[in-house]
Amino acid sequence: MAVARTPLIAGNWKMNLDHLQSIAFVQKLAWSLRDAKHDYGQVEVAVFPPFTDLRSVQTLVTADKLELRYGGQDLSVHDSGAYTGETSGAFLAALDCRYVIIGHSERRQYHAETDQVVADKTVAALRHGLVPVICVGETADDLEQHGPSAVPVAQLRVVLEALASDADIVVAYEPVWAIGSGQAATPEQAQQVCSALRQSLDEALGDEAAQRTRILYGGSVKAANIAGFMAHKDVDGALVGGASLDVDEFSSIARFPKHVGTV
Repeated sequence: MAVARTPLIAGNWKMNLDHLQSIAFVQKLAWSLRDAKHDYGQVEVAVFPPFTDLRSVQTLVTADKLELRYGGQDLSVHDSGAYTGETSGAFLAALDCRYVIIGHSERRQYHAETDQVVADKTVAALRHGLVPVICVGETADDLEQHGPSAVPVAQLRVVLEALASDADIVVAYEPVWAIGSGQAATPEQAQQVCSALRQSLDEALGDEAAQRTRILYGGSVKAANIAGFMAHKDVDGALVGGASLDVDEFSSIARFPKHVGTV
C-alpha cells in the first residue's frame, strides 16, 4: 500500500553565504513562506548552509520558532579524533540539525568519495540521529554507456547493504550532467530513475521502507519546472542548488502546490 510522503524541498547552498548573510537569508525566506501558510504546512522546507553558518541558523530558527529544517552538507565517518578539517555527526546533532547531505556529486568528484565511503557516512549519520540525504547520479558518459538508472541504482545498492529496514533516509537523484547546466532532466526521465530507485529500496529494505522513503530530484531545478517533476508519483521533492540562493525563486519552488493547482 502506498503511503503519503510529505514533499521535501531542500536548498543546498554549497560554499556560498557567510553566517551574517545566512541570517538575513533565512529571515527573508521564513517571512516569504509565512505568507503562504497553507502551502507551508503541506511541504517541508530545509536549507543546507556551510558549516560556519549552522550555529547562526540554529539560533535564529530556535529563537523565532521558524518552520524550517536545516542540515549539514557533509560529515565525517568518524565520531571524534585527530581528523583535521572534518566535522562529526555528533557536532551536527548538537546543533539540532535534522539532515545531512551525503555523497553529493561534487564530493564524489573533487574528494574521490567512493560508494563505500558514502555508505560509511550514511551509517555515521544514522548513528547520531541525523537523516542522511543520499545523493546518487550519473554523468553524461555513464548515461551513454549504461543507460538511465543503472549507475544511480548501483550506487544506492552499496549504501542499502549497510542499512536496517527501519533506517530513516532520503534519496536524491542528481544527474551530474544536469547540475548547474541549466538543462534539467525531463520529468519523465526523473520519474523513470526515481521509480527504479524505489524498486531498489523495496528489494533491499522491503515494501514499507520503499513506500515511506522520499526520493528527490536535483539538477537545474527552478520554479518554472518544479511542478512537472512533482506531478510524478515517485518524485517526492527536490534538492535545489543554484536556485536555492535566490529567496524569491526558492520560496516559489517550495510553493509548488500552487503551480500544480492542488491548493
